[in-house]
Amino acid sequence: MSKQLDFSGRVAIVTGGGTGIGYATALQLAKLGARVAIASRTASELEAAAARIAEDSGSECLAVPTDVKSEDAVINMVRRTVDGFGRVDVLINNAGGTRMGPLETIPTKGWDSIYDLNVRSAYLCTREAGRHMMAQRSGAIVNISSNAGMTGVKGGAHYSSAKAALQMFTTVTAAEWGRYGIRCNCVAAGMIASPRAVEAWKAAGLDPNGMASAIPLKRPGTPEEIANMIVFFASDAASYITGQTVAVNGGPSLSGIPLE
Repeated sequence: MSKQLDFSGRVAIVTGGGTGIGYATALQLAKLGARVAIASRTASELEAAAARIAEDSGSECLAVPTDVKSEDAVINMVRRTVDGFGRVDVLINNAGGTRMGPLETIPTKGWDSIYDLNVRSAYLCTREAGRHMMAQRSGAIVNISSNAGMTGVKGGAHYSSAKAALQMFTTVTAAEWGRYGIRCNCVAAGMIASPRAVEAWKAAGLDPNGMASAIPLKRPGTPEEIANMIVFFASDAASYITGQTVAVNGGPSLSGIPLE
């Protein structure tokens, strides 16, 4: 198993890699031997994250400031990665997010923005990194979805449908590109206590324990727990798994009789 989790000689791109799930994933990949390029919009935050990853892992980490909603920026991100590291073996489409609101108040611009961030960006990154993967006839892509894409969430019609679209994009990518030796899978994250999420909960006066009461494991997850699944999907340990979406969410919340 240790050999199957060895990323030595491989190159990974992680979008949204400066914080939260993306940072945890990039750090794990680097510790397992990968050279990693991390991307997000905030250059100072990204460069600091890359320096920490390199120091903690001993692997090279390249910071590539990128707005993943911009086609030209994504093309540049992949080009800089290949110029710096020579190849692309792993792509983690982690960048995403939303602003919640009732369906009737979501403006067209807001709807389009959420689709651009959560779906279009993954398409652009997959297309550009995929060119190199197809040429080398190998690669692993992991898309990061959400429980919202599986069950929906009120106040997030745009986000829920965008994440559901990302899951279907995963399925079709796997079906079309399997012949090139490329695998594509998806992780649907549940309630995760990332630093930014915790700040948002505090600002809104929300109690994480109360919000997690319906989760069987009775707590939010951590970015590292999501990263564990992402890294597994990207590794040789998942060599015969493709086109799948797996929920990492602390278990199913079911209705029924009260249990002591």
